[in-house]
Order: sequence, then structure tokens, then C-alpha cells
Amino acid sequence: MEDEKKHNQLFKANDHLANERTYLAWVRTGIGIMAFGFVVVKFSLFVKQIGFVLKTKVTTPSHGYSSIIGIVLVALGTLAILFAFLQYRKIEKQLKTGSYKPTTLLTTLLTGVIFLISILLIVYLLQSI
Repeated sequence: MEDEKKHNQLFKANDHLANERTYLAWVRTGIGIMAFGFVVVKFSLFVKQIGFVLKTKVTTPSHGYSSIIGIVLVALGTLAILFAFLQYRKIEKQLKTGSYKPTTLLTTLLTGVIFLISILLIVYLLQSI
């Protein structure tokens, strides 16, 4: 009886730790997306500064999409972290009550949005060639 109780406690601890690791992985993903968005926004400024240092005229595409895309990426990273926290709390509650039901909504949603933004980035890069 006592061995079974220890096994259940260990199993629950492992589940909670796995939930925390998953949450932290989503946080890292969100931070990475935000960092990439920041780079996209600041890239045209970087190119202009390099041109100034090299004393050459450097032109960047004047569509202005890079700022929009970068801001959207930063917002997406923020939302990914927020949704990851909500998912973490939901799973934590399910694990405590013993009623865990897996879901792929967050993964599917984030994958779809990143795929859409990737397509938009490809179109933007093709236009600036």
C-alpha cells in the first residue's frame, strides 16, 4: 500500500515537472519570437548605420513592412507566453484533480500563425529583390 502511494506521488511529481518544462520551453519560444521581431524592426536602421560608417549610400526597401512584421512578431511572442501560462495553469489543475486531457490547440494555433508570417516574410523578401 505504501509503495503504491509513493509511486503515485512520484508519478504526479514527474507530471508536474514535465508540465513546468513544457511551460518553460514555450517561454523560450516566445522570447525567441520576440527577439526575431526586434531584429526585423531594427534591421533597416542597422543597414543605414553601416552605410553611414562606410560612407556609402545604402538604400533599403521603403515599403515600411519590416516595422509592421517586427511588431506583429513581438506581439505574437508575447501572446505565446501568455497562452503558455494559461495552458500551464489548466494542465496543473487537471493534474491535481486527476482529470488530464491532452490538447493541441496552442501548438496548432502558434504553428499556423508562424507559418502565415513566414509566408508573408517570403513575399516581402521576394518583393525587395
